[in-house]
Amino acid sequence: MKKTLILILTIATLISCSNNDDKGNVNIRLSNSSNFNFENIIVNTSTGNMNYDNLNSGEFSEYKTYELAYRYAFIELLADGETYTLQPIDYVGETPLKNGNYTYEINVNPQSQFEKITISLLSE
Repeated sequence: MKKTLILILTIATLISCSNNDDKGNVNIRLSNSSNFNFENIIVNTSTGNMNYDNLNSGEFSEYKTYELAYRYAFIELLADGETYTLQPIDYVGETPLKNGNYTYEINVNPQSQFEKITISLLSE
């Protein structure tokens, strides 16, 4: 009986450890597709703020690893002296991204009445 219990506990531990290895493999970088340089970029995919620092027009950032992310996120940045914020209401009905590398392509348009900042998800 003890050997069976130990075997079951060992198998359960191995399974739970292997499932944990899959977490945190959602890698996201940013692409600045605007005509402005971005400063003080903050991204929050629902698990806390991640700082991307600055990103010049037409450039890509380094990848950062997230435990959980969606096709869009909270984004705040400074461009041409103005603060731009994209504030999701919630993620109800959204499916979390699968493990892999992704790019949030970000654009700002100061002339737009409704969409001053936009985000598009690109998978790699």
